[in-house]
Amino acid sequence: MTVRLSDEASKQARASIRRYCAEELELDTEITDLQVASLLDFFLKEIAPSVHNATIAEAQVYLRDRLADLDSACSQPEFVYWPKGSSVRRKG
Repeated sequence: MTVRLSDEASKQARASIRRYCAEELELDTEITDLQVASLLDFFLKEIAPSVHNATIAEAQVYLRDRLADLDSACSQPEFVYWPKGSSVRRKG
């Protein structure tokens, strides 16, 4: 599965990469639009699938835990009208 960004998210990601390079890497020259786009493409192809897979694994654990608890969370006690061990008969 290829990770794709919306146009707006891609625009924000490119701006964030550009800022990171300027402020954190303190490059002598400004990174070009082509370099930013290439770096974002690399991140999406190389790193994003690992993040995606980890997120899916976390979601599976979360759902598995909720499913395991479904019985206790949703079930109702059965046949509780008559108290257990009661010998009292209902008058008819």
